[in-house]
Amino acid sequence: MLTIQSREAAAELLRAAERDRVPIRPLVELYPDIDVVDAYEIQLLNVRHRNRDVIGHKVGLSSLAMQQMMGVDEPDYGHLLDDMQLAGIADASAYLYPRVEVEIAFLLARDLPGEGCTVEDVLAATEFVAPAIELIDSRIENWRIGLQDTIADNASSAGFMLGSERVRPSELDIGAVAATLRRNGEVVAEGRGDAVLGDPAIAVAWLAAKVASFGVRLLAGDIVLPGSCTRAIDARPGDEFRAEFAGLGSVDLKFE
Repeated sequence: MLTIQSREAAAELLRAAERDRVPIRPLVELYPDIDVVDAYEIQLLNVRHRNRDVIGHKVGLSSLAMQQMMGVDEPDYGHLLDDMQLAGIADASAYLYPRVEVEIAFLLARDLPGEGCTVEDVLAATEFVAPAIELIDSRIENWRIGLQDTIADNASSAGFMLGSERVRPSELDIGAVAATLRRNGEVVAEGRGDAVLGDPAIAVAWLAAKVASFGVRLLAGDIVLPGSCTRAIDARPGDEFRAEFAGLGSVDLKFE
């Protein structure tokens, strides 16, 4: 476990990397004693430092393949801030290694319980699900991330875009939703909702219980990104992405 001073220094390294567009070495190399609790505390330091409104959360490492790659047995999470919501265009020069992921967003109408939160609780509290693209990025050089690195780096989250469609969860089998991602018209990834822990609502329930252990609740009005239906795809200047969801519409994001 790190000292408070080391946590603050690590948080500043990540802020500088984002500000100056210069990646840093993995925190697990710079701070060999860093653990998961340190990583979440570093994330919180930078969330507070940005002094923006928290409008939701995202779940990462929600597929079995990603968990196996990281050597973990549960997902991780990050914060969604109001200045991370995109309006159809992303400035590629504002990021280091931008990638996009396809997500089914949950829009909460009621607060979720914390410990013991169930899928039924999630579905009852969710007013709508919506098509979404998450823009992920890493302030760690060449995506050489371990678990502590991605957690400290806000679960590698950098932005998100919601499509205009809204569907009530009772009107859709969320796990069976087929998703296709196109880059410049070409299909580059395909998946289904159940790639996310078997059902994206399971990821939201996990998140509600997890953040409760840090004194945080998922609240009415929050946006929750439960994890990607597909693998992440690199984004380059000029790329135009469209994520299409069966029964849930589509969402577009262009990189300039």
